[in-house]
Amino acid sequence: MDVKIKSAARRIVIALFLSFFPGNYLAAVHAQGVMKPTVSCNPINLNYRFQLRDVSRREAADPTIALFKGRYYLFASKSGGYWISDDLVNWSLKETKDLPIESYAPTAAAIDDTLYFMAINRKICKSTQPETGKWEVVNEKFPIFAGDPCLFLDDDGKLYLYYSEGHNNPLYGIELDKKTFMPIGERAEFFRHQKADFGWERPGDYNTGTEDPWIEGAWMTKHNGKYYLQYAAPGTAFKSYADGLYTGDEPLGTFKIADNNPFSYKPEGFACGAGHGSTFQDKWGNYWHISTISVSVKHDYERRLGLFPAFFDKDGVFYTYTGFGDYPHSIPQKKIKSPDDYQPAGMLLSYKKKVEVSSSLPDHPKEYAADEEIRSYWSAASGSKGEWIIIDLQDQCRVSGVQLNFAEENAEIFGRKNSIYHQYILEYSNDKIKWEILADKIKNTADVPHDFIELSNPVKARFLRLTNVHVPDGNFALSGFRAFGKGSGKSPKAVSEFSAARDQSDGRNVKLKWNKIPNATGYNIRYGTAKDKLYLNYQVFDTDSLVIHSLSRLKDYYFTIDAFNENGITKGKHIQFSEKIN
Repeated sequence: MDVKIKSAARRIVIALFLSFFPGNYLAAVHAQGVMKPTVSCNPINLNYRFQLRDVSRREAADPTIALFKGRYYLFASKSGGYWISDDLVNWSLKETKDLPIESYAPTAAAIDDTLYFMAINRKICKSTQPETGKWEVVNEKFPIFAGDPCLFLDDDGKLYLYYSEGHNNPLYGIELDKKTFMPIGERAEFFRHQKADFGWERPGDYNTGTEDPWIEGAWMTKHNGKYYLQYAAPGTAFKSYADGLYTGDEPLGTFKIADNNPFSYKPEGFACGAGHGSTFQDKWGNYWHISTISVSVKHDYERRLGLFPAFFDKDGVFYTYTGFGDYPHSIPQKKIKSPDDYQPAGMLLSYKKKVEVSSSLPDHPKEYAADEEIRSYWSAASGSKGEWIIIDLQDQCRVSGVQLNFAEENAEIFGRKNSIYHQYILEYSNDKIKWEILADKIKNTADVPHDFIELSNPVKARFLRLTNVHVPDGNFALSGFRAFGKGSGKSPKAVSEFSAARDQSDGRNVKLKWNKIPNATGYNIRYGTAKDKLYLNYQVFDTDSLVIHSLSRLKDYYFTIDAFNENGITKGKHIQFSEKIN
């Protein structure tokens, strides 16, 4: 067929499709060209599996990434397989029957030319070609019930296993024989929870609970001769799900609590939670922490995955950087030194902007698509072709990316099926009359529940419209219609003054109060136990106060507050001191 005839035919098809739309709309066929994504935006856009029983929901958690023979292998609980990537952005699923993939908390370790795998079912497997999905058993039944195992190969060639044994037990470590993968010698017992001192170990979305936490998810990292033992608390269903950190001089020796805690923490924003993860190095030697994001609406174990950079400072302080951790970021292709080298690729443009829709369910109103809360979602009245949603950015903005977070309403899906995909058209306009296509996914057959549309050429747009063509099952629904780029105004002024008042009856709490900046969308509180080590991040929207419940009662803290909006981030100019309560 002649190219001109093909083009004309395509325009006719699109014109017929657009007849579903209300009003007098014109469409220009200028869809962005196909490009290999270079930007990642949490939650990671994986084809998360629908679980096999209970309520229909997606789940992946307790992740491990191993770099093996130049490729990244991502394992997560009950996922029906594992994912492979060359760049930490584009992932492909490898299904296999050779691994105990229905077990929780997998771990993987590269030893010489072989990749080893273990989960809590006690079976240990290996593969020299994991890209094929072929594995063989090394140890059929490990003699210890090792909950949330971590295989760690030390630089002296010795192999260790770190694990937990349940709710109120400590973490343990033991040496393994590298040939038989059987225990050698006596196990070491490390630490239990200390929720009375450590606020991040208290349960609840905001660390306000009183019950005992779950101490789990051991992971070991070694750097410059020092051992960094990570652990998860307080529980996977909470926004406060975090990883803590102890340090030691020997793999099975005495460990003490690190000054910088929690090691990985993200209790607010669109994607919350940064617990039960693993730490690895990429091809350039950068450290990364892959962790669990809590959704926990349909089921406590409804979860996603997030990827965050981690750093060692000049004094050996180890920390995960979660600031703006659910904004898009370009994955570095070189060695980076600090969070200054890992700033957002675009600012959020869509927060609480006006939304129009084709229809809504009463319990899932249109405002939920732009409220920056993954636990709430807008749902159309059906899953029919032609259901649509429009977001008004209120001014002409430079749009560089869009994240479409699809939700499941009235879906009854279990396991993996070939019909699990979304098809849609994403458009932009400046007058709601003439529309141009940003992404034409009418023929998409990939499962992309957190689809990030990276624009090769940013566009100037005020309105974005998403129109449904196909949903896997149930209704057309979004937990987040998130637009990123840069607005048409100025960055906010700096926070000029604020206070940090430690709770006199409970030193794990501090109340922050600041002057509200007129054009700020929100604030990122950076804090830590030294003036030059403000490594913790707590991001909030549209407020002028915050109570943080996750401090160590035994430490002094320092705070600063950055203001941000659609145009950029303005660093705080002041640091406030908060003294521990004896």
